[in-house]
Amino acid sequence: MLFTSYEFLFFVLITALLYYTVPKRFQWGLLLVANYVFYALAGLEFLPFILVTTISTYLAGMKLRGMFKTQEDYLALHKAEMNREERKEYKAKEKKKRWHMLLLVLLFNLGILAVLKYTNFAISNVNSLLHTFGSSSELAFVDFVLPLGISFYTFQSLGYIIDVYRGKYEAETNPFKFALFVSFFPQLVQGPISRFDDLSKTLFAQHHFDTKTVSYGLQRMLWGYFKKMVVADRMLVAVNTIIRGPEEYQGAYVFVGMLFYALELYADFTGGIDITIGIAEMLGIHVTENFNRPYFSKNIKEYWNRWHITMGSWFTDYIFYPISVCQPMLNISKASRKLLGDALGKRVPVYLSSFVVWFTTGVWHGASWNFIVWGLGNFVVIMISQECEPFYRWFHKKFPNVGQKWIYRAFQVIRTILLMSSLRMFDCYRDVPLTFKMFGSMFTTFNWSEVLGGGLMELGLTMIDYVILLVGFVMLLSVSLVQRRGKVRDQIAAKPVWVRTLLWYGLFLLVLLFGAYGVGYDASQFIYNQF
Repeated sequence: MLFTSYEFLFFVLITALLYYTVPKRFQWGLLLVANYVFYALAGLEFLPFILVTTISTYLAGMKLRGMFKTQEDYLALHKAEMNREERKEYKAKEKKKRWHMLLLVLLFNLGILAVLKYTNFAISNVNSLLHTFGSSSELAFVDFVLPLGISFYTFQSLGYIIDVYRGKYEAETNPFKFALFVSFFPQLVQGPISRFDDLSKTLFAQHHFDTKTVSYGLQRMLWGYFKKMVVADRMLVAVNTIIRGPEEYQGAYVFVGMLFYALELYADFTGGIDITIGIAEMLGIHVTENFNRPYFSKNIKEYWNRWHITMGSWFTDYIFYPISVCQPMLNISKASRKLLGDALGKRVPVYLSSFVVWFTTGVWHGASWNFIVWGLGNFVVIMISQECEPFYRWFHKKFPNVGQKWIYRAFQVIRTILLMSSLRMFDCYRDVPLTFKMFGSMFTTFNWSEVLGGGLMELGLTMIDYVILLVGFVMLLSVSLVQRRGKVRDQIAAKPVWVRTLLWYGLFLLVLLFGAYGVGYDASQFIYNQF
């Protein structure tokens, strides 16, 4: 069921009406039923997988809860007869047991994800190796179903169990409430990846109908539909034309396609997140923001602190930090400092941990080499940037006024956009050698006169489409600039009634009249549906 379908809007409407009609104590139960109805409508064959993840993680959480309670009771009972070393030894022994339980549930659920999502990728690579060594035999591919949102609900569940293991909070004892956390339907399509201690505060709470809350949620949804249907799906036509014709569209066309895709991806992904947050907000539920004006970032590190924030923080908290402080990495750090000196040796653990994070990020995005190379490309650029920091500090010390000039800040922003757009070409062409070829053509094929002399009109868009896209781009940019002064909806709410009505009704008409659907268009799935 697509976010852009009438069926989905009808589903959300019915869910919201029932949610505010039933007794308040039943609201979270109704929402749980709605989640599983939504998932069943996406495909009944998907249900066993999300149920297995939910049940296994819940049981592991309860087991860890019991282990913590057992340790607490034992220490309280034997407090007088145990010395400090004995208590320390006992705690270490119990922690090891909890670690084994955590490892079991992690391997089980990551194993499900790996088998369903990466088996054919592994088979493809094995077959390539067999062919390389002259073998004519090859392994047969398997036809596994890939459940909707499996990467999102798996990572959300595993983040929960890791937090319980760390003692950040106690495990949820109600299995149905935990199931609601895992299956919250607006997040299943493309995130964000919520934390239990954050989402549960409002997810399980009782909510009274509030006009402001509901209207704010609807406004956020409307803005998301504008991004998706007016901008992203319209831009998709030109992007697909360029990508699907690599022999015909090279040079300047590649550069244009690269920038078009940057706009399309932003409008598509943030539009979907706006719809997700809007639905949750309409129900009184707080979902973490996933974007913070990423295209205003001055470097890639800052960009990744602003783009898909919940994914970045998940990889940082649950992969980077544990790897960087684990005993094997501490041993490597000690050996590298001894061998290479402190200056270089201290970088080794950071680089290794970052490499694992970005490799995993690439794999998470898709089971193909283009995503892995994309992830490692980010790693390389960020590491180079970090190594250049002494030069940057010297430069700004030498020329202290440069950093304050708007033209230099604009240069930094444009540089970041171009770097990220170049890396995203691996996402566009989905073929590593072809991506490098297309990237190189921008510097060897000089056909700007062809592109500007009428080539843009041959990409499937009319002049009216380009005017609509220009208006859409200006609106996106304007909203981002206004956001620097606070929430846009709060600023609009402070305006007179006639201004508010004009703005929101105008936005509704823009979506209704200029949404890319109907003859010649297709309401495409959101890009992150594949994850």
